Amino acid sequence: MSRESRTRRLTRPAEQLARGRTPGNDVAATAAPPLISIVARTPSFPDLLPQLHHHALELTGGSCSLLFELNPRDGVLQATSGFGLDELRTDPWMPGEAEASLVSDAFRRTVPTLVTDATRQMPDLAGRLGTPGALLLPLGPAGERAGLLAIGFGSAPPEMSTIDAGEITHAFMTALELFRLRQNEELQRDLRELLNEFALALGATLNLSAGLEIICLGAKRLFGADRTSVWIHDRRARQLVLKASSDPEALTREVRVSADDPLTPAASSMRRNRSDILPAPDDGPTRTLAVPLRGTRRALGTIVFDGVRVEAGGELALLDRADELGRQLSSAIENMQLLEDVQRSRHELENTFDSIAHLVVVYDRRNRIVHANQAFASRLNLTREQLIDRPLAECVGPELIAWLGELDAADVRPTGDAALGREIFDPVLKAPFIVTLTDLLNQDRERVGSVIVARDMTPQSKLEAEREELRRRLTQSEKLAALGQFVAGIAHELNNPLQGVLGHLELLRATGAFPKHLRREVQTIYREADRAAKIVRNLLVFAGSRRLARRSVSLPGVLQKVLALRQTAWRALNIELVRNYGENLPRVQSDPLFLHQVFLNIILNAEQAISSTGRPGRIEVSAVAAAGRDRVVATVRDTGVGIAPDAMPRIFEPFFTTKEVGKGTGLGLAIAYGIVQEHGGHISAGNHPDGGAVFTVELPVAATIGR
Repeated sequence: MSRESRTRRLTRPAEQLARGRTPGNDVAATAAPPLISIVARTPSFPDLLPQLHHHALELTGGSCSLLFELNPRDGVLQATSGFGLDELRTDPWMPGEAEASLVSDAFRRTVPTLVTDATRQMPDLAGRLGTPGALLLPLGPAGERAGLLAIGFGSAPPEMSTIDAGEITHAFMTALELFRLRQNEELQRDLRELLNEFALALGATLNLSAGLEIICLGAKRLFGADRTSVWIHDRRARQLVLKASSDPEALTREVRVSADDPLTPAASSMRRNRSDILPAPDDGPTRTLAVPLRGTRRALGTIVFDGVRVEAGGELALLDRADELGRQLSSAIENMQLLEDVQRSRHELENTFDSIAHLVVVYDRRNRIVHANQAFASRLNLTREQLIDRPLAECVGPELIAWLGELDAADVRPTGDAALGREIFDPVLKAPFIVTLTDLLNQDRERVGSVIVARDMTPQSKLEAEREELRRRLTQSEKLAALGQFVAGIAHELNNPLQGVLGHLELLRATGAFPKHLRREVQTIYREADRAAKIVRNLLVFAGSRRLARRSVSLPGVLQKVLALRQTAWRALNIELVRNYGENLPRVQSDPLFLHQVFLNIILNAEQAISSTGRPGRIEVSAVAAAGRDRVVATVRDTGVGIAPDAMPRIFEPFFTTKEVGKGTGLGLAIAYGIVQEHGGHISAGNHPDGGAVFTVELPVAATIGR
């Protein structure tokens, strides 16, 4: 048998046995017994056991012997070696009530017990020894059980007074303890080598799975298993995950089992305190060894050895070795998991820190940066590593540094949960900010630095500007709506008498029923009345009294008709026309007559702005599709005098004009504004950086307009 199948942990110290004290005997040996000498000079445990059994038989006169060792897991005696036997039964010895009483009495009295009629009193033991009598020699300190040496006798019992039981028990217990220590040393050496490889793999990769693969391969050799696998407990999912295996094919896909599955060795053994040899499912020669991995507060997982060959009497040594591996590996895994938890928490905090859109910088009492988020580093076009230990004054503007210096000089610090704040334009960070200052405290609530949070006001300023623009548009729309209702009423009232005047004048002109010298005056009256009627019609258009006759229209086609009307006048005024139409422009859903009026009013304004300068000019007309192709954008730019700043807010108000009296009604752009709004579009005006005015009209394409 192998050495590991003969050894186990004993509680009695080897040095006490070497001094010659036997259980229940107060007489100290003055010289080393011969059996002890044999123990000392025999290095191999398999060679020693036969000699110990042989000398024990010589000292007692027995014919055979059987050594039982106590299994501390279940308190059962198990035969581990014998001498002079026809067969060594290694199954656990489960004595009956009478046998158990005799064994307990022997351990209680700690003296040899002679059973002369073992066939009747201890039939199971007599069957194992094959003799009618037996001598029971308890092994272990007083009150403790370590094992039992049973020596078989024939019909003639030995003379108890001639037997030195202490020499025999000393020798066996010393041998067991000595070789247990030797084996434990070898085990610790093997485990140290295996765990050192595991630690090197973790240190190089910080990958638990890579380290566990080394454990699987090394433990497979150490335990002589066919396959070794490590299962790690996923507490959130209540599952065991196969993390490593000596069989690479087992890791081709993720394998999970329920942590509550009693039929899975990994799950059934995870919550046990010690290793366990599980019965083979096919009653074969190999067994399954399950080793629970337990941390200080929780179950970590299980190591499962498949195909372990358990030698007769070697179960105790195998389980002890497995327990030692489980303890040391559990400690390493738990430390690695704690490290992973710390790293995960750190990464989460860093990700949270970097996800803050505001600029955050932490500096120490020396005014040097110790940490900054990604937003702050990006604003300076630097990496966070380049910012560490850099003076704060190099990274922010002088106004902020001066404010921080004033707070330090006045010893003004944030109180309670309140932070100090100030609005600052920082030239280094190139934006206006609302800056808040908070103390950085250590665990003793001592100030070790400060935290600056700078909130960029640029987006808020843009938002406020957009809100103001929307508010202005709303005000303009409300003003136009109210004015439209008022104008519509007046226009209808004026339209009827004007039509009557025009009709009668036309009748008078046709019949000639007035003196010739009044014809010119009548013509003037007719012309001015017709002009008043046109103004009334424009008022009705502005008020929205006419319904739009919408249809699919090509915007460049409308622009071409408008431009064709004014080209003769532009040649006289020396105005150049530049056109730029995008390809494959989508059509718009609109009333072409009203759209014609919109662009004609804008073109006339551009023409008059250029002519007022007295110089040649240029009108640029373009039409392109918006980025999403949901709108068509038309622009008309001139090189005239531009729009005065005080006139810009009122450019689309009705009856507002910058022209001389009699040259404009102030309704052209107001009518254009109303028509574009009626089409669901948007019109705006502004000045070009190179001079002149720019009018922009956005119209939705046909597909987005409701019928």
